[in-house]
Amino acid sequence: MLKIGVAGKGGTGKTTISGLIIKFLLKNNKKPVLAIDADPNSNLADVLGIPQPKSLVEIITEIEKIKDKLPYGIEKPKYIEMRIQEAIKEEDGFDLLVMGRTEGPGCYCYANNLLREWMEKIEKNYKFIVVDNEAGMEHVSRRTSGNLDILFIVSLYDKISIRTAENIYKMINTLEINIKKTYLVLNEFGGKKINSKIEFSLPVAFKIPFDEEIYKLSEENKGILNLSENSPAFKEVEKFFNNMI
Repeated sequence: MLKIGVAGKGGTGKTTISGLIIKFLLKNNKKPVLAIDADPNSNLADVLGIPQPKSLVEIITEIEKIKDKLPYGIEKPKYIEMRIQEAIKEEDGFDLLVMGRTEGPGCYCYANNLLREWMEKIEKNYKFIVVDNEAGMEHVSRRTSGNLDILFIVSLYDKISIRTAENIYKMINTLEINIKKTYLVLNEFGGKKINSKIEFSLPVAFKIPFDEEIYKLSEENKGILNLSENSPAFKEVEKFFNNMI
């Protein structure tokens, strides 16, 4: 099993990168894939072009409201497990599990723990797992994502974004998190070219060029899985993974 995490500053294109990775895996018959949307914004389904499934947080909220009226003879943990199983969106070659957004005050502690426990149960059923993390390192620092074989930290071509990526990497090194390899992904979606004066210590996995086809698909409400194999962005991801797996 290969477990991949994608993290970085908000607005850097993490979810698009996650979608490109999933597209590569499916195109090369690297499946089954479990895609996990651990970002509260929860738009991985939109990027992939599939209906949005019910989220883990929604399930927890619903169960808490009826916790004294659960179906007769079913204990709460078993009922939660049944509901989460129903929430996994099954597609051709991959499944999607969405973390979701909390409503009102509160934290993700219970949802985080539940997601981690559930992942430990089901991950053995998949050859590849791709986790689209929220902005920053919340899920990684809480170990919600579990151990990772590869972590991609996505950054735009500007000093502030790259500095944030470096800070995320430094934080990883202060925590006892088992991440085998960490890479920087430089995203050029905004049309900016790399500034050669910007320095960074992380190895670069790939540089995503401006790709008009990705924007066109987004405007047409079509998923990135419809992206052509001639896409410059897809070719960059493909080139890296062809040498990796």
